[in-house]
Amino acid sequence: MTGEMPIQHAVLALLAAGPSYGYELKGAFEAAVGPQWGTLNIGHLYQVLDRLSRDGHVVSKRHAQQVRPDRVVYAITDTGRAELSRWLDTPSPRGSGFRDDFFLKVTAAARSGSADTVRAVLGHQRGLLLRELRNLQTLRREQSDPVVALLLSAAARHVEADLLFIEDADGALLRDGGAALEELRVAPPSGERPGDGPGDEVRDAS
Repeated sequence: MTGEMPIQHAVLALLAAGPSYGYELKGAFEAAVGPQWGTLNIGHLYQVLDRLSRDGHVVSKRHAQQVRPDRVVYAITDTGRAELSRWLDTPSPRGSGFRDDFFLKVTAAARSGSADTVRAVLGHQRGLLLRELRNLQTLRREQSDPVVALLLSAAARHVEADLLFIEDADGALLRDGGAALEELRVAPPSGERPGDGPGDEVRDAS
């Protein structure tokens, strides 16, 4: 799983159905959320379980096995059920907006003052998003689980919103003959000329 978004409450929800162990929880999580989420890193899952244990939301018990290493089985506590209920009753906060890599690329391209650079950045991202959208639509058509289909639909709508942002950026930066980009072009720092910098000699012409 990329980004390692907090999943402790999802783990509590799985344990609310009954005790389980690491790899069983991993498989149950991936089956529940579908392919769009990606693979859950087992090391990250164990970190989450350790944190839940420290907080008193789960308890663990070691079960001996004849051939394999002992299996640690986790169970939700009353405190964990209360925390799960609190989480389900609380609205989810929105994400952090445009604090992402693509928005920084758009910013850098716009500040360069180059229409070709802006066009290339927007074009590359548009192509990536269109491919992702087609993939999501295919996965949704093939999905029989209605909850996973909903998650895939939500992911597709996020991609569609990103595509609309690209159209907004195209309109704001490229459709006025370059006037906007000229205003956005970053000028060299005051008192410096191209080529001048630390260690550069400025020779007297006399």
